[in-house]
Amino acid sequence: MSLLDTRVPAVLLRTDRNPFHHGTLGAVRSLGRAGAEVHVVADPTGSPVRHSRYVRSMHVPPPPGASAQQVLAVLRRVADRVGRPAVLIPLDDATAIAAGRLRDDLAPSYLLPEMPATLPERVADKAELAAVCAAADVPHPLTLVPDSPRRATADAHRLGLPLVAKWSRPWLLPAGGGLRSTQLVHSARQAGELYARTAEAGSPLLLQEYLPPGADRDWFFHGYADRAGAVRAGGPGRKQLSWPRGAGLTAVGHWTPNPEVRELAERLTGELGYRGVFDLDFRRCGTTGRYHLLDFNPRPGAQFRLFADSAGLDVVRALHLDLTGRPLPTGDPVAGRSFVVENYAPFAALRTAPGGRELAWYARDDRAPGWAMWALWARHVSGRLRQRLVPAASPAPRPAPRAATSSLTDNEKASS
Repeated sequence: MSLLDTRVPAVLLRTDRNPFHHGTLGAVRSLGRAGAEVHVVADPTGSPVRHSRYVRSMHVPPPPGASAQQVLAVLRRVADRVGRPAVLIPLDDATAIAAGRLRDDLAPSYLLPEMPATLPERVADKAELAAVCAAADVPHPLTLVPDSPRRATADAHRLGLPLVAKWSRPWLLPAGGGLRSTQLVHSARQAGELYARTAEAGSPLLLQEYLPPGADRDWFFHGYADRAGAVRAGGPGRKQLSWPRGAGLTAVGHWTPNPEVRELAERLTGELGYRGVFDLDFRRCGTTGRYHLLDFNPRPGAQFRLFADSAGLDVVRALHLDLTGRPLPTGDPVAGRSFVVENYAPFAALRTAPGGRELAWYARDDRAPGWAMWALWARHVSGRLRQRLVPAASPAPRPAPRAATSSLTDNEKASS
């Protein structure tokens, strides 16, 4: 007998066009292996996910930056094709926010957790998160929101350098504009220059106290808050390697018991009345030893499959079970289990893993996405190398204008 109610399909939703989003593949495999019919609403162009044996069908997603009404229109078309109520699982912040606001409009075609419609947006907003943490007495780095370039430079001096600059709503950043959701700032002038791009970014600039990385300082917590508010599945993990190093996604992580991180996660979700899947990022202060919350993602984190317990339960399966009225099995944590993203940490993928290991791309029962990823990654890396090694083409010299006399002016000589 299947763990899930296989009569209820799952629809995975993502507008982020990153083809290397391994969390999507993790959700496809987790649900597909349990017998659920899985539909993926995401950009299929070059995506290794579309090669998975567990994908029933791919659907054209809303464009990046789509309005709530555009998201609703796409999901209604998908619902017509699926033909029966489905569990909806947003896989990026933008779609989690849209789904929260559209919950009533999406019923009864889609099943979603019950919580305040604006709560996903509130916790995903970096400026709001600082206030949320203060209300729940959860440590958070000192964060300032300047209201002018001059104030930005003054706040930089107040916080001390280096500091962290974040855009409050990173899902609004324009593609190809060169703006990064988070970056390290080394001068007050740089802070002021970033503030000057606020209109382009689409949300306020935040300047935040910098907590240096270090051994045993970067942690995360993945969980599922059920209909009663109890945190089920998931657990605390330690980030051993990130990509980019020191400030990026988890390339290598370990399931590591940490009662203090768990208590902070349960306190925060309880205070908020949060329901559904969540992914929290923490950094431990090297001076005080306190764990500061850096991010609250109202959807599955990319490495959620790290936390598959002895009963086979992870946060995505917990969501499906709870929304379809099935009991969640009680399993034991698999402390020491590791998660490795092969294209970011290839050597770690080759080492032995005494505590067990989950690879982001390779799976014996679903090999095609892994092969497709390596082919795509090779093209990606070679393209980046060409950009670095081949100098920008110099503009072709302009031909000398034909003169009416046999001599050229000084300006014409200079341009010839």
